[in-house]
Amino acid sequence: MKSLITTIKNIWRIEELRNRILITLGLLLIYRIGSFIVLPGVDSARLESASSASGGLVELLSIFTGGAFTRASIFALGIMPYISASIIMQLMGIAVPLVQKMQKEESGRRRINQWTRYLTIIICIFQAPGYIYTTIDESARQVANPQFWMITSTVILTCSTLFVMWLGERITERGLGNGISLIIMVGILARLPQSFAQEVVGRMGPGGGGMVVLLVEIVLWLLIIAGCILLVQGTRRIPVQFAKRVVGNKQYGGVRNYIPLKVNAAGVMPIIFAQAIVLIPLYVSQAFEQPPQWMLQFSRYESLGYNLTLFLMVVLFTYFYTAITVNPNQLADDMKRNGGFIPGIKPGKHTADHIDELLSRITLPGAVFLGLVAILPAFAIMGGIKQGFAQFFGGTSLLIMVGVLLDTLQQIESHLLMRHYDGLMKSGRIKGRTSAAYGMAG
Repeated sequence: MKSLITTIKNIWRIEELRNRILITLGLLLIYRIGSFIVLPGVDSARLESASSASGGLVELLSIFTGGAFTRASIFALGIMPYISASIIMQLMGIAVPLVQKMQKEESGRRRINQWTRYLTIIICIFQAPGYIYTTIDESARQVANPQFWMITSTVILTCSTLFVMWLGERITERGLGNGISLIIMVGILARLPQSFAQEVVGRMGPGGGGMVVLLVEIVLWLLIIAGCILLVQGTRRIPVQFAKRVVGNKQYGGVRNYIPLKVNAAGVMPIIFAQAIVLIPLYVSQAFEQPPQWMLQFSRYESLGYNLTLFLMVVLFTYFYTAITVNPNQLADDMKRNGGFIPGIKPGKHTADHIDELLSRITLPGAVFLGLVAILPAFAIMGGIKQGFAQFFGGTSLLIMVGVLLDTLQQIESHLLMRHYDGLMKSGRIKGRTSAAYGMAG
């Protein structure tokens, strides 16, 4: 405990780190305040009574927005339209050679970011009316001119999403951690205490199983969290030998290092993007009076179609993001340029092929485990756990919380170690996903 207090004092002593933490907390507070501001012309009391019986993916979307979705808040759409736009631009980077070329240049990346913002506006313009029609019950609308109210509400929801996107970018630039991921995580954490309290009350009530069943649930929950941490931090170390070279009277190199290939090199983004893709049929079904049966499958959080699609999407996006995050050819070229080689492997193409083969091997079990954790809430619901707490029992919510918290702690530890303070752990370091691909001895 004394060591923890000392570490907290050291964090507060570093002016830059202190300012970044305060800026991050301040911007997140603005986001949370905005999530409670209801759209003009909406009776929040009637809306709450009308939406209290809703469940399925509506409840899931409410978790990602910190309850703003079911409250008809100005931040009801959250950051998901921006994530959907990012997915489209990432896919265009694979399919369109021009976009792929632009991704390699700084000016091109800035232009792609601008296109992503424009695409976010287009998605919001189409998504906002669908949200208003399906979520805001007519009894909760107190407006004289419904058509004008629909237009103004669409404008408000679109501008609010752009404001949330701006908050995320400011957190990334001037705060601590990835702003978009932190905004999603804050929305998730906001619902955790209430969901856990409901689970406790349910277990303590008649026929709930009592304290023993509740303790078993908590132990299983902690084991799943430990498994997620192992998944996020797991690495495969590839030994790298650096050749000796003499410059004047000094000798450089001749040391052994390693390339830490991460089991989950893609981080938390496959989960977020897969969730956005799986929600598309839900939005499309809003255009039909009687949606097809296969679309209705995606409106139920525990349905086979939803969970199977989510699992496959997580696996595919894990491979996709690993491919764009780790470039074996670039790693091989960097090693060759710095006089490094993998023992028993020829430099150049053979090294790149060896790294690519190892990366494929470790990504497969990582992607499968990531997909299994993503669909765990469905099994938790089958086991009798309430849906609110089951969504934290595994799945997207837990993976995002674990991944984002580890990333943020890794950045804090980096600031401490740079200024020769002890890190957050007495032995070892937090293996954040933002660390360098490999250490290079000079």
